[in-house]
Amino acid sequence: MSNKGVIFNIQRFTIHDGPGVRTELFLKGCPLRCKWCGNPESFSPKIQLGVYSSKCIGEDKCGLCKSVCSSHDALKFNEGQLVQIKEENCAECLKCADLCPSEAIKAWGYELSVEECMTIIRKDRGYYDRSGGGITVSGGEPLLQSDFVADLFKACKAEGIHTCLESTFYGEWSKIEKILPYTDLLISDIKHMDSRIHKQYTRVSNDKILRNLKKLSENHLELILRVPVIPEVNDDMVNMEATADFILNELGNRVRTLQLLSYMRLGQEKYTSLGIPYPMEGIEFDRDVFQKKIADISAYMNQRGIHCQVGTKEKN
Repeated sequence: MSNKGVIFNIQRFTIHDGPGVRTELFLKGCPLRCKWCGNPESFSPKIQLGVYSSKCIGEDKCGLCKSVCSSHDALKFNEGQLVQIKEENCAECLKCADLCPSEAIKAWGYELSVEECMTIIRKDRGYYDRSGGGITVSGGEPLLQSDFVADLFKACKAEGIHTCLESTFYGEWSKIEKILPYTDLLISDIKHMDSRIHKQYTRVSNDKILRNLKKLSENHLELILRVPVIPEVNDDMVNMEATADFILNELGNRVRTLQLLSYMRLGQEKYTSLGIPYPMEGIEFDRDVFQKKIADISAYMNQRGIHCQVGTKEKN
């Protein structure tokens, strides 16, 4: 198969996104901009260059990036330290990242074919078989590379490997349905039930997402739902009650597990490397009080008959 995907990370031996021991592929490109996202390198569908200025040896002491850059306007230095690569001026040859001896320049993303991915996946086949694991494709938003995901999952199913798709499901149904025949498990999340608030914090409304989740449920596909619980954004009981109502009334409670994910301050260094402001800079909260609130939400969901837990590691 010639179809290639743009991937920004591959994690082996993960146990958090699906059952058993898994290999997880993270694909670039996402139409959402969730303010709490810890993976800003997933936003753009293109391969990008990030800069970790503190690692730079210096323009005078090293300068290898300048020596190979075809457009010196792409490199921005401050007091001899590389601080930014201007994307609009970059030829995207990636030579500077390849040569940088201190890894001050990080290439976010690379292309892999389906067969190249399968070579990596097959290395851990024994772990999948013993643990009931397999592969998970996440993002970013995998639906932006739906042809690649469909081809990859088809190859996995041909070899009896369990497949899991983690998606926002903000996409057209035509992209979803080409992947579903080769998918064993789905993971998605509900960020907020109020469409206006959802758009305020993610850049898009939740209408398409909820519609697709309902359609997936009607097809009786195995689904894990998650709520990323964010302080003063979606952790109020009005929103949680609306979430429970949707799961019970619109999805028919056909959810394997509802997982509550506690907000963690992640990815700030990556935002800096890409020259993107960190959206959650000013957030402050008492962690102990917040965790108690999440435990109370979990108890409420279970009282309403929804199998709910805190965290991503499934418990029996």
